[in-house]
Order: sequence, then structure tokens, then C-alpha cells
Amino acid sequence: MSMDKSKQTLEQMGKSTSVQASAIGILGGTFDPIHYGHINSAVQTANWLQLSQIVLMPCHIPPHKNSPSAMAEQRSEMVNIVCKDHPLFTLDDRELKRSTPSYTIDTLKELKANNEDTVIYFFIGMDSLLNFTTWHQWREILTLCHLVVSARPGYDLTRLNQTTQKLLADHQAIDNTVARHCSSGKILFSSNDLLDISSTNIRRNIKEKKSCKNMTPKAILDFINKYQLYR
Repeated sequence: MSMDKSKQTLEQMGKSTSVQASAIGILGGTFDPIHYGHINSAVQTANWLQLSQIVLMPCHIPPHKNSPSAMAEQRSEMVNIVCKDHPLFTLDDRELKRSTPSYTIDTLKELKANNEDTVIYFFIGMDSLLNFTTWHQWREILTLCHLVVSARPGYDLTRLNQTTQKLLADHQAIDNTVARHCSSGKILFSSNDLLDISSTNIRRNIKEKKSCKNMTPKAILDFINKYQLYR
């Protein structure tokens, strides 16, 4: 998808003919800052899975990444700005309130304790799938949710390492209808029109005083400018 299309309104992208009852999607990340790559992919995946709610969950101390540049409160507010613009999204800041690393297993256990009958689709990227078996208690994670991997159309799964291929052999669902008949344990691939946008590039552009037009909503850029972030 071209970057010009990234400004397509969330209202237009969020239309769906039907939804799954008692099912939610979760997209976590540093959101430093949140951008159209996050937003558009989440909306398209929600439509594909027929979900009516996507939880955006900023993490505090990501175990596999460097510490974020913006403060937790600032990243939370940027996510909240996006949530206010579209009813599909809901902010969950529970991980920001922790003083320890944001382990997915802890979050999923909390969510399941409060929503025992809710099916959880946990959104990840291909890079996360490649190191998923290094995640804390990764086997237990698959007892609590389905994984939904965003991959470019035509991605060659034979290029994956042997560990990941074994993981898929045990858990991959060939389509999204399979996962509807069980509460957890499946890995699905969602083919989205992924945008070539990253938070790293946005931060670099801002530091170098280059344009970030079409990379993130104007309201996010206004917030960044207001608090002089990423300078």
C-alpha cells in the first residue's frame, strides 16, 4: 500500500458486515509513536476476523526492545488520541502501570481472569513470530490466546527457521474459520496491505526536521510538536 493511502479515514476502513461475539483483538507495542502502520494493519485484521474491538496496549518496559524515547504517560496519551477517533479501538494501560518488564503471559492471565469466556486474538508481526519461542512462558501463552501474524501477501514460509516451522506445524490454522471453533492455541496469518512505516523512521525524521506527513495522524504530530518529543 502506498503511503498516500495511509490517510484513508478510520471510519471507512472500520466497516464490517458482521462481528464475532465475545472475541477481542490485542495489539501491544511501545507505540513510540503510534502510526498508520499500526492503525491500518489493526483495522484490516479486525475486519478479516470480524472483531468489534481492538485493545491497544502500550508496554512499559519491553523485554525484547530498547527503552522507549517518550515517557509512558505520553505514549499512552498518543494511543488514547487514536482511540478517541475510532470506536474500534480501546486503550488498556495496565502494562504501563507496572514497574517490571511487560511480559505477555502476565497480561493474558489478567485478561482471562476478568473475561473467562472471551476469545483473545493477540496480534504480532513476523519479527515477533521468529523469536516467539524465546518469549517468557511461550507455551502457556498459546493456551490463553490465538496468535495473529501480520505478513505481506505471498510471504514464503519456507524461509522461516526450523524452530518456527515446527511451531507452525503444531499450531497454524489454514484460515480464520478454524480458530472460531476453539478458544486458543492457533496461529493465523493475516495478509494486510502493510505500510513501510516505522516508529524509528518517524523519530529520525523529526530529529532531522524532515516531513512525517502520511506516516501518523495529524493529531499525533500536533502532540509530538506540543511536547517537543524526539528532538
